[in-house]
Amino acid sequence: MTARKRNIWDFADRLEGDKVVWVIALTLILTSIVCIFSSSSRLLEGGETRVDIVRGQLWIVAAGLAVIVLLYNIRNMKVFKLLSMLGFPVSLVLLLILDSHTKLGPFTPININNAYRILSVAGFQLHVFEVVKVAMVMYLAWAIDALKRGVLPGPQKLIWKKVIYLYVPFLVIFLAIIPGSNSSAIFIGFVMFVTILLGGGNFKEMSLLLLAGLVLVFSCYGIYQASDGKYMGRIGTAVSRVFDDTDYEARFLESRPGSDEYQKNLDKIRQPYSAKIAIHQGGLIGKGPGQSTQRYVVPDMSEDYMFSFIIEEYGLLGGILIICLYLSLLARSSLIARNCGSDLYAKLTVAGLTILITGQAFLHIFVNSDIGPMTGQTLPLISHGNSAFLCFSFAFGVILSISRIAARRIAKEQKMAQPLVEVHRDVQQDLSDLDSFDSGDVMTDDIGI
Repeated sequence: MTARKRNIWDFADRLEGDKVVWVIALTLILTSIVCIFSSSSRLLEGGETRVDIVRGQLWIVAAGLAVIVLLYNIRNMKVFKLLSMLGFPVSLVLLLILDSHTKLGPFTPININNAYRILSVAGFQLHVFEVVKVAMVMYLAWAIDALKRGVLPGPQKLIWKKVIYLYVPFLVIFLAIIPGSNSSAIFIGFVMFVTILLGGGNFKEMSLLLLAGLVLVFSCYGIYQASDGKYMGRIGTAVSRVFDDTDYEARFLESRPGSDEYQKNLDKIRQPYSAKIAIHQGGLIGKGPGQSTQRYVVPDMSEDYMFSFIIEEYGLLGGILIICLYLSLLARSSLIARNCGSDLYAKLTVAGLTILITGQAFLHIFVNSDIGPMTGQTLPLISHGNSAFLCFSFAFGVILSISRIAARRIAKEQKMAQPLVEVHRDVQQDLSDLDSFDSGDVMTDDIGI
């Protein structure tokens, strides 16, 4: 008997882990390749063409897929717990280097738009906040699980262990992010807060933690005011975005074309208005691939306004598809977390990373739809950004690996489980004879009827 030839569908059948999450990740990655190709002329430098941009994106995609596959093939939860233990110290070191504005070894802080968010590492630009997002979710999942199991060293009282391993890291990281980006500090703080809450944080402690976070924010604002904007300058930026009610559109229309005032007012409204124009012009089915006009107006179209670009070229239907992908991830991850049984670390890691991905996606969509002030959050696994793409690939790889481990545990438990009712051998034989009679395989005389 000749062996059956293997094909691509056999590979799909052999693929473990949650297949829906695989489909979501691959669809988002393919979408990023298509969108980066035509989203922004700002990415072109010198004599580069769009083919060069896509070639560069393909290298990042290959690296991201390699990260996903590598993590997917880790079958021992202890490896992830070991990595999670390093989440807080790694995040703290990177943020301290960033906030010091001083080169340390291979790490060089870079000032972009009057803010330090990026470290140059051997020519590669590492967006520190993207690393911190994933690292802190995994660290908090590990710390909460270790606290529940009582394996952490330190004071005997549980409350002091919570302060040392949960609340102090939360506040330190939140404070260290503020000088670089208020919106990132608030968003990452929200994700960390929800992770702790899902881990069993009680109302009183979480209220005090929230109050401490607000005290830090107002303290930073006090430093900003006392220094006349010399320190904590991003606080001033956040305040102006939230409370500035100046009608720049009216001032733009009233100013003389070509004047400095005209240009300044135009710069204030250019990006948000162009994003709304892109959504309006997209209609139901969009203009078609490569037909966007607002990409020439919005400099950050491939990053901060990727969702607007998608609607402009692929219409409302394309936008709904993207929303459905992130909602599907949220739904599937809830099932994965449920299947993790009593493993609190696995549950919190999957839940926290999923909230991070979907939360950032919908924050990006809200800003593109002019719901709330601009935050600079990208669309996960679609927007341009090398370090962000790799970090979200890491998150997807962890989710897929845990789903694979959970599925194996369920299969093993089912295999070892005893039947609820033990069927007597004679009864089983009689049932088999009746099945044969119903199918016409035997005559009535053969079974004694």
